[in-house]
Amino acid sequence: MALLDRAKQVAAEFEYTTEDVNRGVKEFLREMDEGLEKDGTCLSQIPTYVTAVPNGTEKGVFLAIDLGGTNFRVCSVQLHGNSTFSLAQSKVPIPHDLMVAKTAKELYVFLAKQIETFLQTHHSERFEAHIRRRRTMSTKEGYRDVNVFRLGFTFSFPVQQEGLNKGTLIRWTKGFHIEDAIGKDVCALLQTEIDKLHLPVRVAAVVNDTVGTLMARSYTSPGKKGALLGCILGTGTNGAYVEKLEKVTKLTSKGKDDAGYDASTGEMVLNMEWGSFDNHLRVLPNTQYDIAVDKDTPNPGIHMFEKRVSGMFLGEILRRTILTLLEDGDSQLFKDSDSSTNDIRSTTTIADDSALYKPWGIDTSFLSVVQADNSGGLKATRATLDKDLGVSAPSYEDAQAVKILVHAIGKRSARLIAVAFAGVVIHSGRLGHQKQENGEYRQSKDSGSGSGLTEAAKSTAEKVEMAVLPLVDTAPSAMMNPVEEDEMVDIGADGSLIEYYPGYEELLREALREIPELGPEGEKRISIGIAKDGSGVGAALIALMAGKGGPPNEEGFLIEGDGVVGEEKKSE
Repeated sequence: MALLDRAKQVAAEFEYTTEDVNRGVKEFLREMDEGLEKDGTCLSQIPTYVTAVPNGTEKGVFLAIDLGGTNFRVCSVQLHGNSTFSLAQSKVPIPHDLMVAKTAKELYVFLAKQIETFLQTHHSERFEAHIRRRRTMSTKEGYRDVNVFRLGFTFSFPVQQEGLNKGTLIRWTKGFHIEDAIGKDVCALLQTEIDKLHLPVRVAAVVNDTVGTLMARSYTSPGKKGALLGCILGTGTNGAYVEKLEKVTKLTSKGKDDAGYDASTGEMVLNMEWGSFDNHLRVLPNTQYDIAVDKDTPNPGIHMFEKRVSGMFLGEILRRTILTLLEDGDSQLFKDSDSSTNDIRSTTTIADDSALYKPWGIDTSFLSVVQADNSGGLKATRATLDKDLGVSAPSYEDAQAVKILVHAIGKRSARLIAVAFAGVVIHSGRLGHQKQENGEYRQSKDSGSGSGLTEAAKSTAEKVEMAVLPLVDTAPSAMMNPVEEDEMVDIGADGSLIEYYPGYEELLREALREIPELGPEGEKRISIGIAKDGSGVGAALIALMAGKGGPPNEEGFLIEGDGVVGEEKKSE
């Protein structure tokens, strides 16, 4: 079989049809409802106790810290009240011995010290004023804190959240292993060490970075209704959205409705943990390559959606498809009988230490380069094959074959993400959808959205052949026919796939248009925008929302609009 024909045959295994997309949406909606009712489901639907999103008018200075890898970041975020902000930050590596310390105290002492250093460097005046005024006789402790910063703590490890600033560690990941910390409240551990240093800081919220992405998007591009969904589309993937509080029945059924959150808004942000959507593989595609990749991960059978979508896995899936062609004696990938069969009059060779032979050896950035290659003879792809994969003198046909595989894998990823986007939008009712007694979602006649694809359009979509030529990165269709702002549903996204993978959004939107509940008109009403730094800006915003409109705290201080806890105001 000719090389390109064989490459198309392998690529066809990644086809995710219109029918597949719509089956996926129905299952996503079912799992959303299931996760609202009980714990232990594929879509976890974790209550975050964040019950409001910003609208862009907020002002003040707030702190945020980010513990989620080998570095620790401290940020100071000044909100200007006009959807803009200023940020100061410091980042320090975490010593390895603290990542595997005997006690949690050792790590948290280090974190508190870094916060102290940051305050001395970036907020010296307020820090010194705090030191001067710290000791008074206003309380039984003999002193009173003033000008206390609220801090959002982005803690990117599995946590059982029980309140805005209360969450117990379930397990460590990413090279951390401190047995003593498991089962303990991560906020309380940090606050203890902050208090020992007498720092003017209160841990206001423990934050998931995906929730932070939603908050950052709502502040910087608030619209009239605020963002519905924040998501990460990068190394990993996850989503957080705004849900009606009355639908989160598992909160009241287990007595979790007294966790100190503000129920007056009638809403709560939920962390979906959608990387585990359909772990049971009812509707997700499951090629031989997916099976092999899953088997070689530390958590087989878990995060099955993420393993087909996110940047961490796309490169490995591609590597395994290339190896399939290499091992196929008939395909002739990277094989030349002599120089006359290679368009550059050479013969292709593969280095013994090529990344092709190393598990997880191909980074997703390689796929982005190939997908973007519009050069004559696919020169950029061939150069990258040489530089990154040790494939010397690949032919034009070799590059075409690789591009066919890359396009198929990336396209499937985008279409799967469309399933999640559509599920959240339909479930929310913001486009006029209502759940029927049979569990299906129907649109009211006056909702203003289209009726979906016609049968002819569906047939055409399914017959479109896989692109061998470079994909042109077109503008989102929502921009072609402007829609009134109050009719839009806003989604904030962060991560390398949505930001840097060529054509990813348009591939995603193509799938949205194939969903009858949305159709072309509904797709136009979905706005997708980049939301940066959910772990910094987003965490600071959650710290703000944690005290918004609240009563005096237990020390007797009112939450002020400038992001600090001020002295209680006395009546005149």
